[in-house]
Amino acid sequence: MKLAEFNTADPARAADTLRPCIDVTRWVDAVAAARPFPSKDALLSFASNAASPFTPAEVESAMAHHPRIGERPTAATAEASMSRSEQAGVDPADAAVAGALAQGNRDYEEKFGRVFLIRAAGRTAPEILAALKERLANSPAEEDSIVAQQLREIAILRLEGLITE
Repeated sequence: MKLAEFNTADPARAADTLRPCIDVTRWVDAVAAARPFPSKDALLSFASNAASPFTPAEVESAMAHHPRIGERPTAATAEASMSRSEQAGVDPADAAVAGALAQGNRDYEEKFGRVFLIRAAGRTAPEILAALKERLANSPAEEDSIVAQQLREIAILRLEGLITE
């Protein structure tokens, strides 16, 4: 969607455009209400600031929409399509990496009670696996901070891909 179209869209359509980036109502409402933006950079800057910080409840809610790394969502939604694209660096045919990611996901979920989340876009499967192994050593408080940051990065990257000048 072009920035001019986003700026002039009715509030419901603007919110529908934003929601696949991250389904956090406060963030969606804040970004939609701040229109019009003079540039894409201004939009991204505002959206980034509005995402910092996410509350623990917002993180928990947003996490419900994220698949495990290495598992491709099959839904026909915009969010599922974005997730498939973001995980393009993870080849499910690489049995060794797929197996290590599956085990790492199980270990992470057992320790932290949620799926492992990382901004996968631009990362290779070995980089993701290394980050997963490293983050397993974190405390819950450290991991909460990292997860919130990863959600912010994912939201802004998705928004950047949705809006053009």
